[in-house]
Amino acid sequence: MIASVAEQEDADYANALAVRNYLLENPEFFLDFPDLVEKLKIPHKMRGSVSLVELQAEKLRVTVRKLKRKLINLMSVAKENERLYKLYAELNLRLLQCEDLTDIQFALEDVIQDQMALSTVTLKPYFGANCLPEIQQTYFREKRFKRNDFFFGRLSHHESQLLFGEKSAKSVAMILLKDEKELGVLAIGSNDENHFNPDMDTLFIGQLQNFLTILLPTMLEI
Repeated sequence: MIASVAEQEDADYANALAVRNYLLENPEFFLDFPDLVEKLKIPHKMRGSVSLVELQAEKLRVTVRKLKRKLINLMSVAKENERLYKLYAELNLRLLQCEDLTDIQFALEDVIQDQMALSTVTLKPYFGANCLPEIQQTYFREKRFKRNDFFFGRLSHHESQLLFGEKSAKSVAMILLKDEKELGVLAIGSNDENHFNPDMDTLFIGQLQNFLTILLPTMLEI
């Protein structure tokens, strides 16, 4: 009895597979028998059963909704990228007019904190009266800039205090500024712990890095 049940199941599966393959190989089948399109009833989780036409229409609606969501998301990303491009372009032009580190810090705060709505930004030079101590330079070089000149992610509380003091920063972007020698660190903080992440693109921040690398040597008098 067990064997016959198994054999019947195998036969049923083989028949179903044969029907499937036939329909795939003969797409004109429903053109020859159009009445079947509406007569066939297909099990449906929510509605009990639906016709082939209804099922196809429903799947099409689902596909359209998914495509619409993707399009809206792409448009949103494009709009945000355009906004950031304009802000970074404005910032870079303002930096060219800066005469000292105080001017640079003010321009960074105005655009990055106020206009981009990020929580904090600071420029820590490696030379001069208010430079980052050498022991901290070495620490960041070995811990955050071992692979490249950018770090995106979260810092320890101690690291955050070294850069931002008591200001809040749940995720950060750290950019090492250097030409022939290391000049300093630009650090940007966000209250959103997911805002800065390792997968971030460096196009805009890389351009900002280039501008600051050109300006700093003259201002630091090195």
